[in-house]
Amino acid sequence: MPLRLQIVTAERVVFDEDVDYVTAPGEEGVLGILPRHAPLLSGLQAGELRYRRGADQTALAIGGGFIEIFNNKVIVLADSAERSDEIDLSRAEVARKRAENLLQDRTNLSQEDALRAEVSLRRALVRIEVSRRHSGRGGVPRMTMDE
Repeated sequence: MPLRLQIVTAERVVFDEDVDYVTAPGEEGVLGILPRHAPLLSGLQAGELRYRRGADQTALAIGGGFIEIFNNKVIVLADSAERSDEIDLSRAEVARKRAENLLQDRTNLSQEDALRAEVSLRRALVRIEVSRRHSGRGGVPRMTMDE
């Protein structure tokens, strides 16, 4: 029995297909979702979302959001979601450096600005990691189950 996975951002429907398994970066840790999962509504943090179909696994960088699980349907409302082949690595590196520079001297930052910089840094690091880990494979990033 497959799971229906829908990944949606404010700009587009990123993915809407049946899958066998999903892992998502929940606020309290990684969520593993199989068919017949109990209903759940949770926040997501910036991180790597993976889904599996057969022996193939696909990864996306998401920038936080929410996940709802109900009746073998997984809906991810993501702040941002990008496959590795969509990530502009140079832009992600610039965002990382900018956030790191801001965080080096926190005395000049308000608490709110420091939090924003930390979130920006986390998102940039996730984008960089997903891009580097899965680049050069063409099309949708895929991994074997050993990775």
